[in-house]
This record gives sequence, C-alpha cells and structure tokens, in this order.
Amino acid sequence: MKSIKTRVIGAFILIIVITILIFEVLLIELLQSYYYKNTEEIITNQIKISSDFYSRYFSNVSLKDNILDNVDVFWNQTESQVQILDLEGNVLMDSIGVIHKDKLSTSDVRKALSGKYATWIGKVNYDEHEVMAVSHPLISSNKQIGVIRFVTSLEKINKAIINISMVFIFIGLGVIVIAISVSYIISKTIVSPIKDVTKIAEQMAEGNFKVRGSNDYNDEIGKLNDTLNYMAEEITKKEQLKNEFISSISHELRTPLTSIKGWASTLNTDNNDNEEILKDGLIIIENETERLTKMVEELLDFSRFNSGKMILNIQETNFKDILDYIRINMMPRAQRANLFFNVDFKGDNDKVYVDRDRIKQVLINILDNAFRFTKPKGYVILSSQIKNDMLIIEIKDNGYGISKEDLPKVKEKFYKGKTNKSNTGLGLSISDEIIKMHNGQINIESDLGQGTKVIIKIPIFKKVIIDE
Repeated sequence: MKSIKTRVIGAFILIIVITILIFEVLLIELLQSYYYKNTEEIITNQIKISSDFYSRYFSNVSLKDNILDNVDVFWNQTESQVQILDLEGNVLMDSIGVIHKDKLSTSDVRKALSGKYATWIGKVNYDEHEVMAVSHPLISSNKQIGVIRFVTSLEKINKAIINISMVFIFIGLGVIVIAISVSYIISKTIVSPIKDVTKIAEQMAEGNFKVRGSNDYNDEIGKLNDTLNYMAEEITKKEQLKNEFISSISHELRTPLTSIKGWASTLNTDNNDNEEILKDGLIIIENETERLTKMVEELLDFSRFNSGKMILNIQETNFKDILDYIRINMMPRAQRANLFFNVDFKGDNDKVYVDRDRIKQVLINILDNAFRFTKPKGYVILSSQIKNDMLIIEIKDNGYGISKEDLPKVKEKFYKGKTNKSNTGLGLSISDEIIKMHNGQINIESDLGQGTKVIIKIPIFKKVIIDE
C-alpha cells in the first residue's frame, strides 16, 4: 500500500516531468524552426539575387549557352550547391559535379516548374545528412526557361540544434532533481502533521481522551486537529455526565427501593396490628412505586429516542382538555408545596394536531421542575394561546432561576446542574425531543434568583412526519 508521502512525491514528479517534457519538445521545435527559417531566408535571398541577375544580364542567350559560357554567374552569390534544371526537370548543371540520371521531382522542383519558388527538406543519395533545397524559376523575356536550385547541407545546423537541445535536456533533468527534493520537503510538511493527528486519533480510539494535538498549521489539517481535540473534550464531558448519571440514577433507584423494602418488612411483621401504620406504609410504598415508575418511563423514553423507535400518535385534539387534565393532576402538588398555580387558555379556537399523551408528558415534566425549584408562597403560571397557526405555551415561575453558565446545557441529556433536586437529568431532554418531533421548539429564559420562563411553540396544522 502506497503511503501519502509516496503519492504526493509521485504526483509532483509526474506533473513536473510532463510539464518539462512538453516545454522541451516545444522549445526544441521552436529552436529547429528558428534555425531552419533563418537558413531558408538566407538561401531564398541568395537565389532571388541570382535569378534576378540572370534575367537582367544573361536572358539574351539560351540557358545551355549560359551554362557553358557563364557558369560562374549562377553560384558566385552563394556557398550552397547550385543546380540548373530545364523545364522537364532534368539537371543541366550541378556545381559539385553530381550526375543525375533521373529527373528531379521533389516538391520544390514541381512548384518551381509551375512558376513559384519553394523549399524542400529531405535526404539525397549523395549526402548522408539532410539537406535543404530552395528552387526558383528562371525567367527570360517574361517567359520561364528553367529552374535554379540551391541546396545546402543541414549537418552543422542539426548539430547545433542537438547541442543546444542537450543543454535544455540537462537543465530539465536538473529541474526534475530539484523538484524531487522540493517534493520531498513539501510532502514532509503534509505527511508529518497527518501522522501526528493519526497517532492522536489512535490513542483516542483506545480510550485515552486526555491526549491533545498541537495546532501548528492554520489549514485543513489544523482544523482536523482542532476537531479531534473538540471531540475528545465533548466525549470526556459526555463520559463524565454518563458516569454521574449512572451514579445518580443508582442512588435515585436505591432510595425508593430501600423505603419500599423497609416498609414491606415492617408491614410483614406478625405483631403489626396498627391500621394507621399499615395505611401510612401502603401510601409510602405506592408513592415510591410511582416515583420508580416515572424514572423507568424516562429511561425507556430515552432509549426509544436513541434507537429512533419513538412514534407519535398525532390526532386532532381539544387543547383545553389537556389543560384541564394538567390542572386537576398538578393542583394538589402545588397546594402541598404552598404555591400559587394557575392554568389559562386565551381565545376560542383550541383545536390542535398533537400527540395528546406526549404533550401532557412535556407539560408535567416542565411543571414538575417549576414546582421543585420554586420556594413556598411562590407562583407557577401556565398560559397558552393560538396565534398565527402556532400553539404558544408559556410556563413562568418566580423560583430559583438558572445561571447563565447552566442555561445552554439544561436540555442536554443527563445534565443535572449543581443542584441535588434533579432526578435523572432526562426530563427536559426528552421534552425537547418530543416538541421537535412536533416540528416545534422549546426556548428557556431565566435569571438566577428571579425565576424561569419556558416558551413552547408548536404548529397546529403542519403535518408531522415521523420515521419509524
């Protein structure tokens, strides 16, 4: 399996090699084109001078006679090989004495025979190197009488091109070597932080959430490092909350169980004939059993939410009926706590689409908190109304209130704050989930020592879709 370091270096080298190859091919092509073009321009200028000179001063004599009498006039303008051809393509004269048994039919000759000058590059049988030939028509009295052709070897030019190309190639190899070194350095700056983050992640996977990574780079890797640190902090907090919850719920369960067991043992004695003691014991057993049932129900609800198995039974409901149930159910509790408790609904339209039992559960949870954290002679007021197709419920008290530090956390699972009056720490969390499933929201406003206001908003007509 290739490492990231190997892939990064390989990618850099591949990109650079391809870039250098393309650049060098283009550079060599441009170099060759430049040299060939210059050579072509020099020969073209020379051949035009010779052709014009012939047309002006020797056109009164036939081509063959001029070749015999004035042969030097054809090559005194150039160092190239000079060839004179007739209109059939036969070579009448070759300055280096090459005998051509066949007619010349290269592209430059064909174009020159048609009255145009042209250039040709190729191989000839009397030279092992490539040559460049430029052909130009010979004109006499506005009539073409033959073709003049200059041929030059490209040996020196090609050698020069090869030498310069080798310099380019060595420079390219040098750049590749430098690129490999730079790629190695760059890959280290990428891979080293990843290795550090990987080691930290492995330690976290083994359960060590105290380890932290240092953020030396303000980039994606640095962000990943910060995310891992944040995740470790959150897991540590949740782990601490879970441990506190287990300890707390164990204590909460043990207290009523101890009371039930104690009274059951007391009532089970043979010498217990006091009806008043018997009645008190049964009442305590009933109350403690109800308390246990409530805690177990909260734990079951928590389990359902976590597993995604909570399903709402949405139906049209008269909300005043829910309020009547809450008033009857909670008023005795308020009276025992010496609290003023009032339930009110403003308006005539009380039809809503909710899960009746779950909304009762939410209101009882919130009111239970309000009663528990409000001093005697205080008040707890539940007011509600339907406004803009929203059911708005406000539960207000003048109790102890919630600190600014605790307020953002009160809806978190297992969070119980610094008080010993909380039970499982799941009540508000479950209530918040139920309201969210109704496409609603719970907002909590509170000042320490001034009281708390809980605002619940639920759409009354919006269709609620619950995934099983």
